[in-house]
Amino acid sequence: MGIVAGLDSSSGSTRIVVCDADTGTVLRQGYAPHPPSAAEGDPQGWLMSLGEAAAGGLLEGVQAIGVSAQQHGLLALDAGGVLVRPALLGNDKRAQAAAADLTDALGGRAAWAQAVGTVPQASLAVAKLRWLARNEPESATRTAMLLQPHEWLVWQLLGRPVRRTTDRGAASATGYWSAATGAWRPDLVELALGHGAALPDVLAPAEPAGHTPEGLLISAGTGETMAAAFGLGVGPGDAVVSLGASGSVFAVHHEALVDPTGTITSFADATGRHLPVVHTRNAVRVLRGTAELLGTDLGGLSELALRSSWGAYGMVLLPYLEGERTPHLPHTAGTLTGLRRESMKPEHLARAAFEGMLCGLTDALDVLRGRGVPVRRVFLLGAAAELPAVRALAPALFGAQVVVPQPADWAALGAARQAAWSLGVQHGVLSPQEPPHWPYGTGQVFEPGEELPAGQAVRQQYGTVREQTHPGAFGQ
Repeated sequence: MGIVAGLDSSSGSTRIVVCDADTGTVLRQGYAPHPPSAAEGDPQGWLMSLGEAAAGGLLEGVQAIGVSAQQHGLLALDAGGVLVRPALLGNDKRAQAAAADLTDALGGRAAWAQAVGTVPQASLAVAKLRWLARNEPESATRTAMLLQPHEWLVWQLLGRPVRRTTDRGAASATGYWSAATGAWRPDLVELALGHGAALPDVLAPAEPAGHTPEGLLISAGTGETMAAAFGLGVGPGDAVVSLGASGSVFAVHHEALVDPTGTITSFADATGRHLPVVHTRNAVRVLRGTAELLGTDLGGLSELALRSSWGAYGMVLLPYLEGERTPHLPHTAGTLTGLRRESMKPEHLARAAFEGMLCGLTDALDVLRGRGVPVRRVFLLGAAAELPAVRALAPALFGAQVVVPQPADWAALGAARQAAWSLGVQHGVLSPQEPPHWPYGTGQVFEPGEELPAGQAVRQQYGTVREQTHPGAFGQ
């Protein structure tokens, strides 16, 4: 079919991969950092970074481009398409009170889950709108159009046409689009902002956003999570566990899941299916905190943990250092139990930290399993997936095969694959229902094996301590 490119505009940089549209082979790559930003950012800096990443003829011969970008950003524009203020980014926590206010305004967590499949959090665009209305009323009054980062970039690449577009995946991360119904909820925009605002058209997965004046196809684009899942080739039966300071677990499913507790966030994916996500507030921050306590680093903590054995000599760590989202315990703290003289050694505390972190993520996996989502294979992402202790413990605790993919720009690859799909449909060689079959990168595979019973025993002990400490935590 030709050559395609995928660009991922993350919170810190722009990464571009240029691929053969038929095989997915990476031909060229580009990178450029973004200007430093925290809670707010200048989108023009994203365009400058894109230009730097594409310098030197990187995009020569490219026939189609897909765009992935950081999720949960909000760009408020006036009626002429001019930003009314800098972009509000996903890591902006100022909207926490606004999120709680909105939750109550609609009738609680269950009402939001039923309406759009997600409960307002500070990161979501809907909460940012309420924050804007409460704290910058003049900017809120001027706001006439709403876009997210990938939508704004696509709009710019197309020359700022009258029509603005998005895809199901990105739309589902706003808090005012329902993955279950496939429709915007403009009433929720009005509830948050105080008045209505124009929203982009939601495209089908293989539908192009348009063509540049030079004839370059621009595909629909999507959010980073959806693009990474598409790049990895995640399908039914697969789950992805992402190890950052906090954690996330998501899987591909055939239907949107309405969860009245709000534990599951019902996103859409980039293929027409669904991407239920469960978040935890605590993942690698548990390991870093324990490493600091023991005067070592993550590598040293891993070595210590492997000197201990399953069950950490009876120590159990509930890893709720920053409160927790799964289960919903926002104001709690971590708990260490089972201290005995013989267990009070660095290696056992290290082991308890790894087991506690992974058990917390297994709780998130079990939330999905409990709603009928099959989990036969788990992709483990993040730098901490390289730690030997994580690789040794995760398969038996997750109760599934674990794959640690080789490092790659998965979101950019997903964007490129989407571009190849749109290009193939345009050329009549691909179906709108079937994306191109690219071979996916190799990874290391770890099986539960004979240690599965030991992992199950640790899970049972962890669950007992969790229930004793926080009775009914998963029934709230």
